[in-house]
Amino acid sequence: MNWKASGLGTMMMSNSEKARRAIVTIGPLEVEGFQLPDGSYRMSQTQAAEVVGLTERNARDFLNSKALKSLLGEDYTPAKLVEIEAEGEQLRGQSRIRPLPLEVVSAYWLWQSHRGNKQALSLCVALVTESLERRFDAAFGVSRTEAERDDLLTNRIQTLERDLSQLGDTYALDDTIRAENQELQRQLKAHGIEPFRDWPTEEKT
Repeated sequence: MNWKASGLGTMMMSNSEKARRAIVTIGPLEVEGFQLPDGSYRMSQTQAAEVVGLTERNARDFLNSKALKSLLGEDYTPAKLVEIEAEGEQLRGQSRIRPLPLEVVSAYWLWQSHRGNKQALSLCVALVTESLERRFDAAFGVSRTEAERDDLLTNRIQTLERDLSQLGDTYALDDTIRAENQELQRQLKAHGIEPFRDWPTEEKT
């Protein structure tokens, strides 16, 4: 399927130019990627959000947030996004979409990690690790196929998600124990008993 790219704001393009489309694998995930005529890449707002368990509305709100400007600079505005129009087949019922540049997708996922989104955190840690590993592999002359790298990324994401889930369960258990302890202390005090008082011990004669 071809996608026709039209510009908004400072990125005005001719209607005759086309954006290329391909499926991009990110570990266990698959997203639709777009390449603009200038060689830059884009991902739809919907898929950028769904990858971390959120809705397109959340990604759209991020574009108008102070968080985006703090991460990418005050000069960055949503008006610089490029709009692409589907020719023939439509994407999920939409004839036009405004896909996100990869730096915006990265900032969005990092922001969600900062807000405690475990899916975003797992994804960001796994991708940063892969990026570093690629540079170390290049420095040490290690060669890996894309399939091998994708398997590693998949394992990292799944392992991180499992570990973060278990960590969350541990904190939840700690909160339950803490609440029960506080309730026990309250009941003791209600009966005139100080929980942490040093009680006298009987001396043996």
